[in-house]
Amino acid sequence: MQAVVGVSRLGQRLTSRSRWQEARAFDWSRTCRLLFVFCAAALATACASLPSQGERPVSVAIEGSSGTSLGRIALASAPERDLSGFRLMPSGAFALSARMELARRAEKSLDVQYFLIRHDATGKAMLRALRDAALRGVRVRLLLDDLYTSGQDELLSGLAAHENVEVRLFNPFPTRGGLLSRFALSLPNVERLNHRMHNKLFIADGAMAVTGGRNVADEYFSRHPLANFIDLDLFVSGAVVPELGRLFDLYWNSALAYPLGSVVPPRLTRPELRAGFEEVSRPSAPPVTHEPDTRDVLGYRPIEEELDAGTLDLIWDYAEASADMPSKGEAPPPGLEEASIASNRVRVSVVEHMREAKSEVMLVSPYFVPGRSGMDLIKDLRSREVKVGVLTNSLASTDQPLVHSGYRRYRRSLLELGVDVYELSPIKAGREGRGLLFGKSVGGLHSKAIVFDNLEVFIGSMNFDPRSDHYNTEIGLFIHSPRLTLQVARLARLAQRQASHRLQLTAGGALEWITPGGADDEVHTKEPEAKLWMRYLLELLAPLAPEGML
Repeated sequence: MQAVVGVSRLGQRLTSRSRWQEARAFDWSRTCRLLFVFCAAALATACASLPSQGERPVSVAIEGSSGTSLGRIALASAPERDLSGFRLMPSGAFALSARMELARRAEKSLDVQYFLIRHDATGKAMLRALRDAALRGVRVRLLLDDLYTSGQDELLSGLAAHENVEVRLFNPFPTRGGLLSRFALSLPNVERLNHRMHNKLFIADGAMAVTGGRNVADEYFSRHPLANFIDLDLFVSGAVVPELGRLFDLYWNSALAYPLGSVVPPRLTRPELRAGFEEVSRPSAPPVTHEPDTRDVLGYRPIEEELDAGTLDLIWDYAEASADMPSKGEAPPPGLEEASIASNRVRVSVVEHMREAKSEVMLVSPYFVPGRSGMDLIKDLRSREVKVGVLTNSLASTDQPLVHSGYRRYRRSLLELGVDVYELSPIKAGREGRGLLFGKSVGGLHSKAIVFDNLEVFIGSMNFDPRSDHYNTEIGLFIHSPRLTLQVARLARLAQRQASHRLQLTAGGALEWITPGGADDEVHTKEPEAKLWMRYLLELLAPLAPEGML
């Protein structure tokens, strides 16, 4: 049952928000179908193996220099060589256009690493931008986790058929069929099935980068017609970019990164593959554009305007990049058990920063399941009178109901400890937050950030849950900047105030959700905005969800 629940979560996590409410029953039925397929596979003891990787050349990042226009702008913008420059990108449109502009202006290299690139308007636009860069002579390295590549072999093979492009798949499945057959044939190796690369990174010319919480799909950039995520990215320049490049190289050259051709042997000639790519990647939506004088909620102009001007309006300070080892989650050799701790760098670093907090820790995590170790950490913080706040998804906003069941086990204990707990309200966010901050048709929270003492902030791909702790590899930045930290805190508090329910306990110990409404707050005694059948179904299935797999 653990394997089934774990796979169910993997298969559901990035389901479009347009289906969260209307067809959530499909998610549960898929769990049942997975159970059936897994049982059949277990009886047949079917097992497929990965092919040899063949020739697998080692390559490294190209460091930024004055030899490219992006490198010259980065050097001209930096007040000191050992500082890094940052800019928050809460706007989906700004975050997408930043990536597209970097791809358009790159002259030497593009290093791109993602958990998911969906075959939709946004994903196709991104892959075409990479292809166009390669046609200009730019070296393109695309590293993609294999979990959500089902049905994309033609698209990816067509991209890889272009000169200057290399595509690698992280921890690929041995079969190239649909999602169900992939899972079924991987049953004998559940640990490998659960080990995914959750990193998100985009580096241009070794000079500028984008990282944060967003995958590449319409719903992460406010382009989905029905529902979109609230998310957060960072535009990065300066001293920390070479660190990010080395972390990319660590994954690119790892034994888990398979050249696409070794997993998907080409059946067509390279010209035929390129022609196929042109056809299947044909634009299905207009490009991202900005109205003149457009600014985001923080007052920034689009990145392309600053690049045109030759200087970047960034916050400059010190930072460290952190990423898990690619082999995270694998059993270490006998006598090297400490390697499992070293491989979990991001979570360990986050915990260390939390332990050092003296006044406040604010956690923003769409999937928040603290577990025993997390609760012990929070208890220690509260015993020292450190204020702790949490912003996460409500049952109505989450795309992962089973994960929500893991989180709700801790709600009462968190409130009893004096933790400020807020849950996103999709209705309130869509009604009051539409526009600069939340975008249109808000579905759920996907931002990942942690504020320490209003002096330092972590922004990256890590959720505060067991899956990020044990199975997914993650990446993030620890930034020592009070100014940037206060911007993150401001965005979080804005979401709490304008788009969330505040949780509290009554004198009798009952749970209440308080929805601010001006003069009169609205009080709920049940999960607000969640459908009745979902609440009942979760009551039935929650006890069956093993926390370690959430």
